[in-house]
Amino acid sequence: MPLVRAYLIGPFVDPAPERRYYLAGIPVFLLAGNCYLMGLRYVREWPLFSIGTLISVVFYGVLVAILRGIALEVIGYFPQIRQATFRTVTMLGLSAVITTVLAVLYVWLYSLLPATGVTFSWQIVQPIWVISYIADVFLCTGISVYYTYSQWERNQVENDRLKRMALQHKFDTLKSDLNPHFLFNSLNSLSTLISEDTTKAERFVDDLARVYRYLLQAGKHELVTLQTEVEYTRIYTNLLSIRYGASLAIELDLKHDYLSLSLPPLTIQTLVDNAIKHNIMSATKPLIIRATTTPDGRLEVKNRFQRKINRIETTRAGLANLTARYDLLGENKLVIKQEDQWFTVTVPLIDLAQGT
Repeated sequence: MPLVRAYLIGPFVDPAPERRYYLAGIPVFLLAGNCYLMGLRYVREWPLFSIGTLISVVFYGVLVAILRGIALEVIGYFPQIRQATFRTVTMLGLSAVITTVLAVLYVWLYSLLPATGVTFSWQIVQPIWVISYIADVFLCTGISVYYTYSQWERNQVENDRLKRMALQHKFDTLKSDLNPHFLFNSLNSLSTLISEDTTKAERFVDDLARVYRYLLQAGKHELVTLQTEVEYTRIYTNLLSIRYGASLAIELDLKHDYLSLSLPPLTIQTLVDNAIKHNIMSATKPLIIRATTTPDGRLEVKNRFQRKINRIETTRAGLANLTARYDLLGENKLVIKQEDQWFTVTVPLIDLAQGT
């Protein structure tokens, strides 16, 4: 019964987009078809009416089930909006084959029942073919157009969602980049340096100014080169090394061939901050963070897995925002991998010269 309901009853009661076509075909198939084959005897004689209606309902149910299955399979093979032509033509071709065969079987079955008075001939079948082909055109075109519009509408909704996420990301980035805690800790470090090493203190102030200058400009650019990002990251890690000392070790080993590729600004900082936020560090057990490039032209940032034991549960907002930025760019998603000793995030590098 579940199979019968799904493929025979379902198309008539479920809110599927093609249901209106199936329902509209019932009077044509039952009344017009039987009157064409048996004449007005179909509506005047109760036995003929019962037999003809039963045969028509069975054939129509089978036809609907097959056509619905064809539509779903073709949509599965050609799901993209740009494949609308291939989807419609394929659906039409397969539907025409099915209706051709069923039309022959339909007339042949009536001819086996003497009470119907139907004699099988190709002259009788041909008009049924013509009507069936016309119905196929409307059915397949209607389903394809409806599906294409639904996909377009879904894409518009997704694009709007990504744009909202991008705007939220910019706002969140501005808040986090201008984090007063970072500034407060930096000023504390500066205060200590002034009394210990004025030369280093002056260099610290210069680096802090350059970091905030880059942070404020990052929101104006969708992409920056890896070279620019690395230069900024080196300055940022200098500030972190003053604060954490031997407890933190950041290694940048990026191949020169990939420095001209692009990525969203503050990508490396986001991954570095994520590692610092979620892992413990000490002078005896420093947190090691390594940024490298892979042979296939991607950026890989990995850190020793030293998860904080007593921690406040937090979401990975940094990784989520970075993923949203790549979604908006239409690029491949981040690859996140957690092993026994290392937590690794791999992000695509974009070659603007090739438009990828």
